Amino acid sequence: MNLLKSMLFLAFFSISLFSFSQKATNQDSQFALGFFSGYNRGLGFNLNFTALKPIESLPLHFRFGIGYTSLNPGNSADARRIFINNATNGVPEEKGKSFDYRLDFMWKHDILNLEESYIVFGPRYSSFTANFNYIGGNEDFDVTSKQFGLGIGAETQFKISEKFNLAAAIGLDYFFNNTLKGHDSSYSPDDDNVNPRDDNQNNNTQFTYSDANKAIKQPSLMPRVLLGVVYKL
Repeated sequence: MNLLKSMLFLAFFSISLFSFSQKATNQDSQFALGFFSGYNRGLGFNLNFTALKPIESLPLHFRFGIGYTSLNPGNSADARRIFINNATNGVPEEKGKSFDYRLDFMWKHDILNLEESYIVFGPRYSSFTANFNYIGGNEDFDVTSKQFGLGIGAETQFKISEKFNLAAAIGLDYFFNNTLKGHDSSYSPDDDNVNPRDDNQNNNTQFTYSDANKAIKQPSLMPRVLLGVVYKL
């Protein structure tokens, strides 16, 4: 979390610094608020804040966004075996969610042959939680991961009033594999695992990170198709 706090601080500090430096020479500096919703490997929502061309000499906007996505958490039976035990009783209920934090650099470009279109790219951070509840089996646990990533996409905006734009965006985010933690076990990409369970279906050999990563659908490739509105402040 210290890395996340540092990234958020640097993002806000950079935007503020660029904005205040430009106000001295350009009274037309603007900001915008946006809200997007659509497909993000699940139903996703995103709220963002944009500094419009804070550096006058660069054709770039800077945007910071916070998103929430409801995701498929993975395989409930395998999750139980890998993180708790080999019991099979109870009716499984499962749900997954991800909060993502993104810093976008929006480069104005005529890639879509429209008046206001952008190539969008930048770093990402995800906080993912998968919950598995076995009704009647007395098991209810979370599996979590924290991941950094990168994203790229394209976006276009259509003016609908002096202050409002309608926006459409497509893109792909990629998040790097990281440690999966659940109950009192954790599985890391280098297989430096903590309290791994035994696989009773495979001569009681210990489960590996590969097994955990197949069972839990933490963010990896995250395609995005979103619609939204942008309000210029």
